[in-house]
Amino acid sequence: MKNLNDIWVYLSASPLLHLTLTLIAYQAGLALYRRSKLNPLLNPVLISVVIIVSILAVTGTSYETYFDGAKFVHFLLGPATVALAIPLYRQFELVRRSALAICCSVIAGSLTSMLSAVGVAWLLGGSVVSLISLAPKSVTTPVAMGISAQLGGLPSLTAALVILTGILGAMIGTFILNAVGVKDWASRGVAMGTASHGIGTARALQVNELAGAFSGLAMGLNALATALLLPLVWKMLFPN
Repeated sequence: MKNLNDIWVYLSASPLLHLTLTLIAYQAGLALYRRSKLNPLLNPVLISVVIIVSILAVTGTSYETYFDGAKFVHFLLGPATVALAIPLYRQFELVRRSALAICCSVIAGSLTSMLSAVGVAWLLGGSVVSLISLAPKSVTTPVAMGISAQLGGLPSLTAALVILTGILGAMIGTFILNAVGVKDWASRGVAMGTASHGIGTARALQVNELAGAFSGLAMGLNALATALLLPLVWKMLFPN
């Protein structure tokens, strides 16, 4: 046991350990996801998060130590987001014809997401800080954390809520859209991107390229809409 502990101490000092752990955890989640025939309830992001958190808890590794090794994956989020423009470019003509409908849908979705989250949390007795942290939950993480910090929320709490929202959206979004009878792929994509940002967009891309293109566009527009609207809405709801 002493030798194993010495080996772990040695390995944990290397940034490659946590990068490798991240990649292996995601591959394990992806393998289970594919084996289940792409069952959204076995979302690979959720599975990899559970694996990584469990290992960090068992080994007593802090998040800061883990992130020092895994931040290269974090860096790749930027290029991955930019790459969403490729399917969007392929559907440019359809996007152009639907521009007004897309903008109206995203604004309605942004306001609904903010007000419903804040309203439910307020009814349950949430603190003002909690309400602020929860409000931008449907926006991609960097933007949501910036909005939360500006309004006086807790960016770390916001980040956790954003990830949870994305995972839940990817898991149950398809079921909800089927249940309410939304069949148009563009409409489904706008709904997924507005409600569950990047993780929902990844799910939409796996199902249909058109849905993925519109989801990526909606994700970006929702980030812009929320950044502009949430401070105004917050001042109206809580003027003091």
